[in-house]
Amino acid sequence: MSAKLFIGGLACTTTGDGLSDAFSEFGNATDSIVLTDRETGRSRGFELVTFSTSKEATEALEALKEQDLDGRRIHVQFTTDRRG
Repeated sequence: MSAKLFIGGLACTTTGDGLSDAFSEFGNATDSIVLTDRETGRSRGFELVTFSTSKEATEALEALKEQDLDGRRIHVQFTTDRRG
């Protein structure tokens, strides 16, 4: 079963490619979405990454939580389902 991680605290210069590189060693990231400002197109400082399995997501979370990426301390956690 797939699992999704929230990555926050990103620098506005961090790209999806940079994050893919950081997370790729932990498994198959099947989807990656950098959330951007609708008006400016700039990163809002967070991304959602979906892994093929919860094991891969857990390994990525444990290895990368509170690490520095592009000069900023990132925060990694599992997403919560906001639906009903």
